Amino acid sequence: MANLKEIRNRISSIKSTMQITSAMKMVSAAKLKKAQDAITAMRPYSSKLTELLQNLSATLDADAGGDYSKQREVSNVLLVVITSNRGLCGGFNSSIIKETIKKIESNYQEVHVDLLTIGKKGNDILSKTYSVIETRNDLFDNLTFENVAEVAEKIMNLYVTGAYDKIEIIYNRFKNAATQIPQVEQFLPIKPLEGKTNSNVDYIFEPSKEGIVLELIPKSLKTQLYKSVRDSFAAEHGARMTAMHKATDNATELRDELLLTYNKARQAAITNEILEIVGGAEALKN
Repeated sequence: MANLKEIRNRISSIKSTMQITSAMKMVSAAKLKKAQDAITAMRPYSSKLTELLQNLSATLDADAGGDYSKQREVSNVLLVVITSNRGLCGGFNSSIIKETIKKIESNYQEVHVDLLTIGKKGNDILSKTYSVIETRNDLFDNLTFENVAEVAEKIMNLYVTGAYDKIEIIYNRFKNAATQIPQVEQFLPIKPLEGKTNSNVDYIFEPSKEGIVLELIPKSLKTQLYKSVRDSFAAEHGARMTAMHKATDNATELRDELLLTYNKARQAAITNEILEIVGGAEALKN
């Protein structure tokens, strides 16, 4: 059994860890509230805009400017991988890294794959094995629509110019503080709306199809990427809050066990001292 000093040092160390994990939990909880409100408010708008975009893209041909809906033979693929810049958030980053590797090995073994990473953790691991054309860790420092739209424009241009035939986004979708769902979404080309016949879609275009393409489709694609980054941002704080809560609970349990061990060891030491004193007194009497 460890001596009393060693046990006291371990108890002190665990208490310090508890203070850190508890503080990180509270910080993440505060940030989560703001991030959750932002993504919850944005989802209905993004969903409806994407639905409208899919319906609209079905009515466009190449001559009408439907460059974003052109279907090409897939030989070059770009995966936009969204992770976090920091750790201590459970399996948040590892789940996205595993999903990315699984996607490449299952679907794209016969084609060339490049990555564009948003988040330091994903880039650190994936860049060792795969080709990363760009990493944008700075987006989380100032997460605004304008900054994400800049990245979206670059990705859209890569598709229009033919550098890539298919672009997908891989990120964690925020469900609640305890649940993050790895998500793979096709960014380009635009997929027609599933489960509906395009012939039933009837639109009146003002001012023209070309005007709609130039304005609505780029805006919708930028919104889709912004929603994905926002989703991942909220999921990150939810994962970190949950991880720090579990870490605090585990530290509390370990501290209680060590306190019990310490009390038992202290009691045993006191008992031994009493026995030694009694034994010495008896020896003096004799």
